[in-house]
Amino acid sequence: MKKLIVLALALMTMGTMQAQDVVSLPQPEVNKLSMPLGDVLQKRRSERKYSSQEISLQTLSTILWAACGVSDPKTGKITAPSAINMQDIKIYVCSKDGACLYNAKANTLTKVYDKDLREVLAGRQAFAKSAPITLLLVSTKDTDRSPNERYGAVDAGYVSQNIYLACTALGMKTVARAQMDADALRQALNLPATTLLELNHPIGY
Repeated sequence: MKKLIVLALALMTMGTMQAQDVVSLPQPEVNKLSMPLGDVLQKRRSERKYSSQEISLQTLSTILWAACGVSDPKTGKITAPSAINMQDIKIYVCSKDGACLYNAKANTLTKVYDKDLREVLAGRQAFAKSAPITLLLVSTKDTDRSPNERYGAVDAGYVSQNIYLACTALGMKTVARAQMDADALRQALNLPATTLLELNHPIGY
């Protein structure tokens, strides 16, 4: 009962967050991702129809951890492979309440924008804005180790596949998309020109 109360309060907090507010995510339920790998690979599909059912903060936390969360706190290693360990992929969680930046190390969401960006993310594909949540994958290139743009695209692919597999294991739907209004998103999220908007993933039931 205590956990349910905490989760309900967290969900209420997310809906009323203002820009730069931070909410702590519940610990990811890794055991919910225990479907055999062979079954996950066989069932994984790109889906483009979503119900209006909301996604709980607990489920979102599990998906984000699977995408590129910290899998080894001692070394800082994450769940996704990363070219020369740049770990340059950042995830923005976009919903009707605005956009939040996922901090994998702290397991938090920081509100960075107060308006619904899902239509901007959907572009000409209207189905995408019907999903309750869209994850935007960007390559920050904020490392001195390499300016190679291919690394960002490769890393985004790794994270994208993790999102697919997690959604499949959790009985949810998603599709990887490259279409979006990148200029409008870059302006809304105050992203530097060097940031590469790689992919977005509508997610729903």
